[in-house]
Amino acid sequence: MDNSLPPADELVLVDRELAQLDARRSQLLARRAWLIRVLHAPVASVALPPRPPVADSTPRSAQNVLLTLGGTLLTIAAIAFTLVSWGSMGIGGRAAVLSAVTAAALVAPVALLRRSLVSTAEAVAALGMVLMVLDAYALHRVALPETDGLGYAAVAAAVLAAAWTAYGSALSRLRVPLPVAVVAGQLPLPLGVLAAGGGSTAFAWAALVTAAADGAVVLWARPASVRITAVTGAVALGGWALLTGGLLSLTSPWDGAPLLLAGAAVTLYLAWRRPALAVAASAVAGLAAVTAVGGLLRAAVPADWAVPGYVLCGLATASVWWLRAGTAGTTSASAPASGAATRSGGSTADTAGARLPAGVRLGLGCAGAATTALGVVWALPPVAAGLLGPLARTTEVWSGEHAERALTSYPGTAVLVLAVAAAVLAALPRLWARCAALALAWALLTALPVSLGLPFAATLALQLLTSAAALWIAVRPGPATRGLRTTGAPGERSGTSGTEPGPGAPTPPVTAPSAAPSGPSAAGPSAAPAGGPGAPRPGWAPVRPRTQAPVIAPGTVLGWSAYAGGLASAVSAVALALDVRAATFLALGVVLGLCSAVAVLGVDARRVVSACGAVLAATGLVFAMAAAGGFEDHWTALALLLVPAATAALGTRAPRPVALAIEITGGAVGLLALGIAASRPAFLALALALGGVIAAATAVRPERRRFAAWTAAALFLAATWVRLAVWEVTTPEAYTLPVTVPALVVGFLRRRRDPEASSWTAYGPGLAATLLPSLFAAWTDPEWVRPLVLGVAALVVTLLGARFRLQALLVLGGTVLALDGLHELAPYVVQAVGALPRWLPPALAGLLLLAVGATYEQRLRDARRLRDRVARMR
Repeated sequence: MDNSLPPADELVLVDRELAQLDARRSQLLARRAWLIRVLHAPVASVALPPRPPVADSTPRSAQNVLLTLGGTLLTIAAIAFTLVSWGSMGIGGRAAVLSAVTAAALVAPVALLRRSLVSTAEAVAALGMVLMVLDAYALHRVALPETDGLGYAAVAAAVLAAAWTAYGSALSRLRVPLPVAVVAGQLPLPLGVLAAGGGSTAFAWAALVTAAADGAVVLWARPASVRITAVTGAVALGGWALLTGGLLSLTSPWDGAPLLLAGAAVTLYLAWRRPALAVAASAVAGLAAVTAVGGLLRAAVPADWAVPGYVLCGLATASVWWLRAGTAGTTSASAPASGAATRSGGSTADTAGARLPAGVRLGLGCAGAATTALGVVWALPPVAAGLLGPLARTTEVWSGEHAERALTSYPGTAVLVLAVAAAVLAALPRLWARCAALALAWALLTALPVSLGLPFAATLALQLLTSAAALWIAVRPGPATRGLRTTGAPGERSGTSGTEPGPGAPTPPVTAPSAAPSGPSAAGPSAAPAGGPGAPRPGWAPVRPRTQAPVIAPGTVLGWSAYAGGLASAVSAVALALDVRAATFLALGVVLGLCSAVAVLGVDARRVVSACGAVLAATGLVFAMAAAGGFEDHWTALALLLVPAATAALGTRAPRPVALAIEITGGAVGLLALGIAASRPAFLALALALGGVIAAATAVRPERRRFAAWTAAALFLAATWVRLAVWEVTTPEAYTLPVTVPALVVGFLRRRRDPEASSWTAYGPGLAATLLPSLFAAWTDPEWVRPLVLGVAALVVTLLGARFRLQALLVLGGTVLALDGLHELAPYVVQAVGALPRWLPPALAGLLLLAVGATYEQRLRDARRLRDRVARMR
């Protein structure tokens, strides 16, 4: 509060602020009351009519069950009468009975429908249709016994299908006859072909024609049950026909191709007329067309070119999608212009693509893409052999011999399939296509040595060049992202690049809050009237910001895709180069240079991974040099310490993530060097000491000081212990004093910097490192020198703890002093006790207990005072 104002002015200011607060409080209370009325508005209770008791089953369902059971029983009786009791009647009686019953069953539904007994009419009509089948069977047994069964069945199925179609059309309220007629219509042509002795090709044609008829029923029939039945029949028979055509395309292409093309035409027409089935039907049509044309090409070209022929057919089919998808962004953004272009005689391909329904284009594109994907999978074995073959080593390192190549008889056209697929995908302005194109280009370069049978030098050079090119794209992915079409915000047009508008671009208008819709339709029925006490203030409702998912830059995705391939090629090249000494040095040197370049020029985690790869390549070079020089293992271990030394030096200039990564990798190489040197303890001590020097040099840096300093101390201590073990030193103090002295110095410096630090933290570890091992050694040492020196040292530590009020020194020194004195006095006490009479120890114990009991309270107060005094020490 400003106390510089006069009291009168300050009082006026305070009253004014209080009045504003009261007004604001009243406004908030009014708003709260309105909100409560909106949220907790009373709901008028509506009296619900009493619910009738729920029955176990509705009358309609019970009626259907009864009718179904009755029709089933009558059908069973009719079948039994026809098949079993037929011979007990004459020819006239049989015909009269069947004709009368069938006619009655077919005519009865007319009267039943007039009385609105639809379910009963359905049951009776179903019985009549079953009787018609039995009439056909009886006619064959009695009047036409010499007729071929399959031929008669085909004709009977056709007649029954026509009769049931007419019957169902006449009585349109019946739902059973038309679907049953569709089912009967599936049989005439296939059965007729079988009766005529046709083979599998003729049967497939009959099935295809029947499926085409089913498609016509699907297109023009109205009842849903009829369409569902026709779709089921079309799928079954059409699928059988297409499968037969596919098998024929492998054995007899000129017989299978017309069948497949006809099936494709029928399916494509169905997809065109029925958008709901467009995607699936056009995909089947595309696969059938590809199989047909590919089979013809397969018969005309050598065996190695069969798969490329199928791939070309698949790409041609997929191009139907590209006719329109390639210009979707432009045409969607400028529809009037495209319409004008079409009227003025625009592109024929674009116009044809525009006429194709979207579902048809999508299905054909999926069919072509699936065919191409299968071809790419067929071309992958040479890629796996080129990448993993060098890792499966069967020869000695640097032997000059090369392992036998795998898949030498695999068709060389596999690389052609990869090349064509990569070229097509590279032409698509989509990120996924560009990533796939990069992967296929890398696979092509990896498979070339296997497919073309290149020699060792050419293979190694190609793998190194592949790795270099992939890593270059990983560092500079800009050229690979040219022409990519990105997806903008919801308000942007499709096909824009997603960049920000330039300085000359118009600024989009900003809609003011007052432009929001007003009135009852906008405010809702429960909104308070404007200007009332409960009306919300302008801008009262908070605006919820739109959250957008993070978008990964295309360059990042492409960079990582290329980076993975580059690393894989580098590893394979190094494994391949192990056959020849000079090639090993060349490959490791090139990989070291490439990884170093990516570590310097790259971004994000690729820099870190590349830096670690460079360290590993340098380690491989050191191994190779040591092996070429004929070094023994311990000398190789010392040479490997050059790697952590170099990483420690580079860590001072590298960025923090890269520096940490290369130092950790260098530390792992140092551990490997120590493991190699473990066979020679003297060299192990030297290696530990050199590692301590490297860690001590790293501790100069402020960000590494704590960890590196402790690491250096541990390495120096380990080097000292190993050296003492080599010299066969068994005195424990020789191992513990090098730990105690630095620890006490560090503790002293810490106590000077922080007087409140505990003596247990500062001095406890250092003192325990020497006093406790020396105490154990003194209890087993028959000489008197070590107990004497230990006692003097413990006495000095105890006195220092009492003088400077340090708890750790007092407790550790006193405990060690007492135990050391007990060890020295124990023999004399045993001798003295043995010389005394046996009744004297119990008597002395009794006197001691009496004295303690008499002065118990005083001794208890003394013990508490001693405990508090020790507790107050640091």
